[in-house]
Amino acid sequence: MTAKPIIRMPGEGKKVPLGGQPMAFLFTGDSTRHTSMFEWTIPAGFSTGLHVHRVQEETFYVLEGECDWQVGGERVRATPGTYLFLPPGVPHNIANASDKPARMLTTASPPGHEHYFEELVKLVTPDVLPDANAIAELRSRYDTEQLSAPKVG
Repeated sequence: MTAKPIIRMPGEGKKVPLGGQPMAFLFTGDSTRHTSMFEWTIPAGFSTGLHVHRVQEETFYVLEGECDWQVGGERVRATPGTYLFLPPGVPHNIANASDKPARMLTTASPPGHEHYFEELVKLVTPDVLPDANAIAELRSRYDTEQLSAPKVG
């Protein structure tokens, strides 16, 4: 962890490609003890699938586009300015049901979930069929219990 302020100008910071769209790490566990933050561009038609975290808290704030969220038993049409806080134990699905990318800010507390995304992009590539056992093992290491299948495009 660093004790220095962090300033990220547009386009700066580490990025990983998720579904062909960038997820930019704005700050991570390398910089803070409490949370990590990402700018996430969600591809058209993408869905995380219903899942739950037992320890992790998450927030989502829509900047552009339209998302379809399932939060517990509630469906939410999330447009720019929509905010969501998810405490541990709430099943949720973050999806982009539109035909255009959506962009949002996301936080995860405690930090470290950035490593999940770094490892996931190595397992899910356009050239290789994903190994379901490897993905299940990855999710279990990062406090993610998958309840329904994700959808890419």
